[in-house]
Amino acid sequence: MPPDMQNGQKYLYKNRPVSYQKMGAGPPLLILHGWGSSGQVMVPLAKQLATLRTCYILDLPGFGNSPEPEQAWAVDDYADLIQQFIADKKLDKADLLVHSFGGRIALKLCARPAGQQLIGKVLITGGAGMKPKRSATYYLKKYTAKILKAPFVILPSRLREKALTKLRQTSLWKALGSSDYSKLSGVMRQTFVKTVTEYLEPCLPNIPHDVLLLWGRNDQAAPLYQAERMEEGIQNAALVVIDHAGHYAFLDRPTHFTSITKAFFEE
Repeated sequence: MPPDMQNGQKYLYKNRPVSYQKMGAGPPLLILHGWGSSGQVMVPLAKQLATLRTCYILDLPGFGNSPEPEQAWAVDDYADLIQQFIADKKLDKADLLVHSFGGRIALKLCARPAGQQLIGKVLITGGAGMKPKRSATYYLKKYTAKILKAPFVILPSRLREKALTKLRQTSLWKALGSSDYSKLSGVMRQTFVKTVTEYLEPCLPNIPHDVLLLWGRNDQAAPLYQAERMEEGIQNAALVVIDHAGHYAFLDRPTHFTSITKAFFEE
């Protein structure tokens, strides 16, 4: 392990540990991963940036080595965590590099007055948070699910929850849900619903930061039109598209991605 890399550190937030790694030297850079992932996927990129920045790679609560929150969180709760982390660590004007779900947190945080004081530059890759275009298949699944649930509404609450639990275990119900949702249970399932159903277009006009949107042209999870919507809504945003790359552009084209990232943070 390099001498400037510190693994397995813990930050206590509301009496629950948040795991993070720290490496590098220079101004602070917080790195946030996507849904269903962990900070570990961001470590190779962080190592490349360690000559420019002191990188803090977090495992968000419910992912990696950070336990689930005690109750379902919304995007604001994750933004509260990052805001408090920056304040407690005295990381004045920290930069952000965020992927996918981390993009939701960045948009929410940067639109706050406190975020405008605490955050410097922002790089978003494959960021979520824009309202997606829905296909006919999506609406078919949505209304089929509503029809399946309708008979249980009249049952007493105890029986209703028992019946709905059995319904959710059927292959038909699982086929209607997203792959992310079907893998979840309990607090994280509720967290998933709360976060993915909040669309963050209203945040965009309130973000004054220099924002680089670094996108894989073939991103299917957060399609390019969503990046274009962010670029249009954020005053100081610029969009750079990487060919032959998808949702994990930093893994698909690591050298190309890293060179653009370094140029952005070196300015």
